[in-house]
Amino acid sequence: MEERQTLKKSLKPHWVWAIALGSSIGWGAFVQPVNWMSTAGPAGVIIGFSIGALLMMLIAISYGFLIKSFPVSGGEFAYAFISLGRRHAFISGWFLTLGYICIVAQNASAFALMIKFVFPNVIENLKLYEVAGWDVYGMEIIIASVLLGIFGFLNIKGTGLTGRAQFIFCLIMVLSVVAITFMVGAQPGAGLSNIRPLFPADKTAIAAIITIVAIAPWAYVGFDNVPQAAEEFHFSSKKAFTLIIFAILVAALLYSLMIIATAMIAPWEGLAAEGHAWGTGAAIQELLGTMGLVVLVTALTMGIFTGLNGFIISGSRLLFAMSRAKIIPGVFSKVHPTHKTPYMGIIFVMLVAMVAPWFGRQALLWIVDMSSIGVTIAYFYTCYTAFTLFKRKEDANFNPEKHVIAPWKKTFAGLGMIASVTFLALLLIPGSPAFLGIESRIALGVWIVLGISFYLYKRKEINEVPKEEMNYLILGSKEIKAKNLN
Repeated sequence: MEERQTLKKSLKPHWVWAIALGSSIGWGAFVQPVNWMSTAGPAGVIIGFSIGALLMMLIAISYGFLIKSFPVSGGEFAYAFISLGRRHAFISGWFLTLGYICIVAQNASAFALMIKFVFPNVIENLKLYEVAGWDVYGMEIIIASVLLGIFGFLNIKGTGLTGRAQFIFCLIMVLSVVAITFMVGAQPGAGLSNIRPLFPADKTAIAAIITIVAIAPWAYVGFDNVPQAAEEFHFSSKKAFTLIIFAILVAALLYSLMIIATAMIAPWEGLAAEGHAWGTGAAIQELLGTMGLVVLVTALTMGIFTGLNGFIISGSRLLFAMSRAKIIPGVFSKVHPTHKTPYMGIIFVMLVAMVAPWFGRQALLWIVDMSSIGVTIAYFYTCYTAFTLFKRKEDANFNPEKHVIAPWKKTFAGLGMIASVTFLALLLIPGSPAFLGIESRIALGVWIVLGISFYLYKRKEINEVPKEEMNYLILGSKEIKAKNLN
């Protein structure tokens, strides 16, 4: 049995919390408030996102248990293997890989869009062509590519550097959101009175809330980056659950504060009717001037940077884990001789993400929407695996004196499975507020066909790896054995 490649343990608890929070809060929190309010009203958005946070916490119970029991790179890829074997591990890993890379590309594209709003003359140069009604500019591609290159380089240098940077970015983002809220509230004419009506006139309160609950789960995508980095924890993996829950709570608070701050500027129905490309930015600039816009752009920039950094970490670690298990080419499990990072996986994520801006933002959004399927499938695998393990009372580590705890956790894991299936249905059932568009469904079909083709090509090679060796390569042990069952 060949030696198993491992990663350096260098991540501190507050860095991991920042990975979870920064990956969950992206550009949408700072760009979409006006659009969300036009759909559900301020109260509908806040209540909807709060319910979404509670649902994510439900799923996080399973994540916390599995990270504690199996602190290895690969996250959901490893969990699917534990409960259902290598074929399902491949399915989970295949969908997640695309999802992570697409979100990296989307964040780089969002940064170029922000520059376009603040300095339109910089971006609107070197027009190349049009894709799906979206003008593709050479400067947009250059800015996105340079940003990706910088973060790729920083990630190769090690998690000590990127983890510390992630925490600093998150602190700046949180402080900026708090500052915007107080700055708006202190202005004459602005205030809580502008938040009324709480819901749109053309919808009931329940309908408005459900509209946001349907999209809320994907607003929190990113806390699931934590298990991808579990092998690099320089602390007890038992703390992972607390860090995830705290990250989700802070994310829900930041979403709510941005809604409140935007709604306080002026009657929100009027903001929605103005039809600005960036309604929040335009409203804050009009009320607070250049200083307010600078603070908002700072928050948005930090949201983009933390998303880039978090998903580069998770994408490269997923590729590393799949490669180490001999499911994809071995080049991705190579570790940098000096920095001990999976540098080939990082480079691959960067190169693929750099291709995306050439196809225009609209085409990228189709793929990103489709990749939500992969994240939802990963949620289900995680909850299902926890559900099956909580049932295994014959485990050698099972403590009979604590047997009353496992059934409760098993119930939560079962509820997490139901929530995951519900999210999946919202994406695939026609008429749902989150139903995928025809372009996203075509992209999903293409990715499924590619996955089936690749698996059939590699199936014999994958199945030839002995069970004990596969256990060792994925989990670091010849046997699948859950620790800390309760």
